[in-house]
Formats: sequence, structure tokens, C-alpha cells
Amino acid sequence: MSTQQITPKQRGYLIVNSHPAGSAATVERLRDGLEPASGDSRPVVLVLGSSAGYGQSVLLAGLRRHGVRGVGVAYETPASERRTATAGWYRTAAAAELIERDGGDFTFVNADAYADATRTEVLELLADRYGRVDYLIYSLASPRRSDPATGEIHHSVIKPIGAAYTSPSLVFEDGEPRIGSVDLSPADEAERAATVKVMGGEDWRLWVDALAGADLLAPGFTTVALSYVGSEITAPVYRQGTIGAAKEHLEATAHALDAEVLGERGRAFTVVAGAAVTQASTAIPSIALYTSLLRNVLGEDGWRTTADQAVDLWEQLTGARPLNLDGQGRIRLDGWELDESVQQRVRELWADPAAALAAEPGGAAWFYQQFRELYGWDVPGVDYSVEVETVVAWPSR
Repeated sequence: MSTQQITPKQRGYLIVNSHPAGSAATVERLRDGLEPASGDSRPVVLVLGSSAGYGQSVLLAGLRRHGVRGVGVAYETPASERRTATAGWYRTAAAAELIERDGGDFTFVNADAYADATRTEVLELLADRYGRVDYLIYSLASPRRSDPATGEIHHSVIKPIGAAYTSPSLVFEDGEPRIGSVDLSPADEAERAATVKVMGGEDWRLWVDALAGADLLAPGFTTVALSYVGSEITAPVYRQGTIGAAKEHLEATAHALDAEVLGERGRAFTVVAGAAVTQASTAIPSIALYTSLLRNVLGEDGWRTTADQAVDLWEQLTGARPLNLDGQGRIRLDGWELDESVQQRVRELWADPAAALAAEPGGAAWFYQQFRELYGWDVPGVDYSVEVETVVAWPSR
């Protein structure tokens, strides 16, 4: 037993510890906010990146509304004598408890999804317990990836391509927001290529190839990879930068999977989600400021959470609503964000972000709380003055 009272250890947008009860509470709140739907199809789903962000929201929405069964893969760190477990570890344990309480059937694997050994383990688990896969949800986000063919470790970078990038940014000092500045030099070709290796579609294809080779594709199999386009405001560091190059590769992979692997057996899409506060997005310069201003423009009623978007995605994938495809064949969930009237107002605020922040600090305060909640902190209803057990077991099989 490792019961103790813990406080957040934070520097800027990095928090190195997490709160077990707070992390669990975020999962329960997300699950309880999803309206259940009746149905007896119970499709088999493989979720890669099931412990956080869009991946976990798609998982919980699938469980709550469609009774999905299957496997979730994440790579999280357990508690030690000196540190708590990662928030994703605690969230996964909480999700497993809720699934068991609801009578569901889902198995969680804690392993490096980029590794061949993990693919072998997961495919054997699927074959033994669940059978052929109806949906593969690809939602991995990592700063590095080991190439299973060569063993080389590739590191992604967040940089512009072709020209330097200077932008206002949102900085927090003791929880108080202020406007700072970010300056990034352009990526070289090696950095661009490494980012594509980590965040592009190469690993996604390896998973689909492996499922196909093991005869684990169900009739009508569908796979989607989560992506983002975003605003012209953030384009120089995102869509036109190294991350954008990786996303373009991801989108090209969807078309290649359709043409070269799936054919009449299934379909592959990238999914363009809307803005969100996630552990991945907070690492991108200027995204915090953009998201805060966007929140001010939209307010609570206009904002679409990751859970809202996950429900939308499942309705499209299951045929409850027609697919909302753009000209490149991508499923779009981001119309609420990229509405021209919304973007025009954000552009006006971006022109003088210090004045915008002074006039309406609510969006920045909301962003800060959302960011802290990613690690289980500042969650309403959680008493942080009491001791908690930090050693929590990974869900058993």
C-alpha cells in the first residue's frame, strides 16, 4: 500500500505526477455524460491509444452506445516509490471498473503499440477471445517511435517547414495567464522525415496488414486514424509544418490501404477532429492561445467535446448518419470549429491577444483547468486533502 497525500508537480505545460482519484473521476464523468443506446450488434473493436484524448473518448462512446467488445492498447507507466503512475494508467483502471460494472467485455494491453511483439500479442488475444475485428481505431500520439524493421529510434519535432515561425503564445505563471512569444527555426529534411516516421501512417498500415494476414478482418471492416487540420492561424506550425507532413502521409496511407490491402473487404479513413485540450495538443506552440480564444468565441454551448465528437463519429461509422466526407475522402468532425464566422472572430482576437485576454480571461482559465484535469488535478468533486492509494493494478485479463 502506498497511501499518501499528493500535490501536483508542474512546470509550464508539464506535470510529472497525476492524481488517481482525479483521473478516475474524469473517466466516470465522461462515461456518465454519454447517453446509452440500445443495440445487440456488439462489434469487435481494437483501439490503439485507448488511455487518453480522442482514443479514450471513442472507446467510451463505443462502449456506452454500441456495446463494443475488444482490445485497447496503451503504453503507460505504473507507480514507483518516487512517482505516481501516469494519468493514463489510472484512467485505464477506472475505465475497466466501469466496463465490468456495466457487464462489458474489454481487455486492456499495456505495451508499445509500435513493436512487432505487441502486434503478435494483440492478434493472438483477438483470435482467442474476440474473433475478427469490425473497427480499428488508430489514435496513437508519441514523441518517438522505434522502427520495428531496423530498430532505429525516430524522434518527432514540432517545427515549421521552409521558414522560421514567430507567434504569440499563452503562458501560465502560478496559474495566471499572460501572453508570451514562441520562436521556432525551420525543420531540416531529416527532422521532417523523422516526424513522418513517428506520426505518419507507416505503423497504421502495419497493424492493418497484420490483421489481414491473420484473417482477422470482419466483413465490412472499417479503420480510421484520428487527425486534425485546424485553423489558418496555427497552420504555419501545424498543418504546414512537420506535423502537417506526417498528417499528409497518414491521409495518403488511408487511400493506399483502400487500394492495396482492403479492396472489397473494408474501408479506411482519416478523421479530422476539432480542437481539444489533450496531452498531445498542449505540446504544440500557440495551440493553447488559439484554443482559449476559440473557447471564448464559442462558449460552453458551442464547444464540442471529444465525447461529443466521438458520438458523431460512431453514428457515421455505424450508418446511423451518412458519412460527412470532404473532397479528399476524410471524415470531418470539425465544422463547428472552422465555421467562417467563428474563425473570423478568432482572427480578430488573435490580432491583439493581450487585449483579448484582458477583456475576457475566461477561455484561458478554462484551458488551464482542462489541462490540469488531464493529469487528474482540479477535478470538481475530488477532495485533494485526503490520502489516496497511488499503486493501482493494471486491469487483469
